[in-house]
Amino acid sequence: MVTAKNPILSGFYPDPSICRVGEDYYLVTSSFVYAPGVPIFHSRDLAHWEQIGNILDRPSLLCVENEEISRGIFAPTIRYHEGTFYMITTNVSHGGNFIVTAQDPAGPWSDPYYLGEEAVGIDPSLFFDDDGRCYYCGTRPNPEGDWEIWIQELDLGTMKLKGRSMAIWKGAVKGCIWPEGPHIYKINGYYYLMHAEGGTGPEHSITIARSTELFKWFEGCPRNPIFTHRNLGMDYPVIYAGHGDLVDDINGNWYVVMLASRPCKKHSSMGRETFIAKTIWENEWPVIAPGIGHLEDTVDIPLEECRFIDEISENDFITFCEAKPDKRLVGIGKRNESFYSLKENPGVLRLYTNKEQITDLGTSAFLGLRQKGYEFTVKTAVRFIPQSDNETAGLVLFQNNENHLRAEITMEAGRLVFVVTTHIKGTDKKIAVADIMEYSITEKNPLWNICMICKEQEASIWIGTAEKSVKVAEKISLLPYTTEEAGGFVGCTVGMYASSNGSNSNNYAEFSYIMLTQ
Repeated sequence: MVTAKNPILSGFYPDPSICRVGEDYYLVTSSFVYAPGVPIFHSRDLAHWEQIGNILDRPSLLCVENEEISRGIFAPTIRYHEGTFYMITTNVSHGGNFIVTAQDPAGPWSDPYYLGEEAVGIDPSLFFDDDGRCYYCGTRPNPEGDWEIWIQELDLGTMKLKGRSMAIWKGAVKGCIWPEGPHIYKINGYYYLMHAEGGTGPEHSITIARSTELFKWFEGCPRNPIFTHRNLGMDYPVIYAGHGDLVDDINGNWYVVMLASRPCKKHSSMGRETFIAKTIWENEWPVIAPGIGHLEDTVDIPLEECRFIDEISENDFITFCEAKPDKRLVGIGKRNESFYSLKENPGVLRLYTNKEQITDLGTSAFLGLRQKGYEFTVKTAVRFIPQSDNETAGLVLFQNNENHLRAEITMEAGRLVFVVTTHIKGTDKKIAVADIMEYSITEKNPLWNICMICKEQEASIWIGTAEKSVKVAEKISLLPYTTEEAGGFVGCTVGMYASSNGSNSNNYAEFSYIMLTQ
C-alpha cells in the first residue's frame, strides 16, 4: 500500500492525461506557450512521480512564439500501442491538431504529423480498438451553434484521417457549454466516452456516456455529471475539478486523474493542478471517489511504493553544471541560446540583456519554475552590473505579460539600485527603490542575493550580499497575479530575468542557482 498526496503534481500542471504500460504509468499535461512544451512524468505507484522530459523540446515541435501565455498547446493525450507512444494535442497558435510518436517516452519524439483542416476543433484524443485500428476523437462546432464530440478513423501509416466522421455526443446537460477533453475506452464490451463540460472554471465537471458501437450516438450515464466540485461552493479548499482520464492498475483497480485548483483568499495562483481519485464500477458505470464524492487530501493505493532519486517534490534547487537547462525550467515561447548560455562561463547561467521585455508578447530572457504552494521562498544569486538605466536583471513572479511582479537590479541616474515593480493590467508601478551602491565599494563585481518570501497571497522582497541583506518591500498583494484577476489558463511561474528594455546591449547577468522552497 502507498499513499498518494493530492495534488499528485503541485503547481501549474493542467489537463492531465495518463496511460499504463505494464507496471509503468506515464502522464502529460498542457503547457500553453511555455517552452519546452508538454512535460512528461513517470510513476510506478501513482503516488510518486519523476519528470523524464518534455515532449515538445525542439523548435520544429513548438511553434508558439509571440503569443499570449494562455495560447499554444492545449490538452495533450498520451497513449501506447504495440511498442509506440503517441501524444496528440492542439496548437491553437499554429497548425492545429498534431501527433508525435516515440519508442522511448523520455524521447526523442518525432517531428509533428499535422492532421490538417479535416481535424477541426480542439482537445483531440486517440483510441486503439481491439482489432488494432486507431480512431481520432475530438470536439468541433456544429451547425446548430454549439459544440459536439466526434470520431473518425486515423490511418497510422499516413497519419491522416480517413473514412467518415460522425458526431457521437453533445454533452450530458442540456445546453451545456464546452464539451471538451474527450477520451474513449473499451471496457467489458462497452465503448465509454469520458469528457469535461461546463468550462474549466466554477462549473467544471466530468461526464460519461457509452455505446456498444463506436459509430453510434452514445447513451449518457443517468448520474451525470459523475464528478464535480461545483456544488461545494467557492469557499471549498479545492475547486474547478474536471477534465479526467481513466487508468487501471495491474490488479484491476481503477483511478481517474483530473485537474482542480486550490484557492487562497478565493484566488488561484497556481492555476490548475493534477489530482487523483479512486474509481469503482457499478452497473457498468464508473463511480469516482466512491462514498466520498469529492477529491481527498490523500488516496491509499494498493501498489508497492516506488520512489525516484529525482522525483517531483515541493522544493526545487537548481544549479547550472549541466550542458542543458534543468527540465523543470521553462521559458516563454522558446528556451534556447538566443537569450541564455551555459557554456560561456560553465557553472553559471548567463542571461543576456536583450531588447525583449517581459511586459511584451514574445520571448524575453526568462527561465522560471512553477509556483507550487501559497507559502514559499524563492532565492537566487546573481552577478550583474548594469551599464545603463535600461539594463536590468533579477527575479520575476510571472502570471502573464500584463500581470507580474519584478524585483530587479538596475541603474537610475548613475546610481546602482534595486527596484520592485508591480505590473498590473499592463501598467508598471514602482513600489520600492533601494540604493545599493554601497555594496559595490567593497567588491567590484558583487554576488547579489535576491529573495522573495510569499505567504498567504502577500510577498516581501530582500536584496543583499553574503554579509548583509535588506528588506526592500513587504506586504505586496499577490492577488493581481491569479487566474481570477488576470484571466487565462496558466498558473504562476517564478524565475530569473534580464533585459535591456528595448535598447541595444552586450551586457549579461550570471545566476549561480535558483531555489524554490515550499
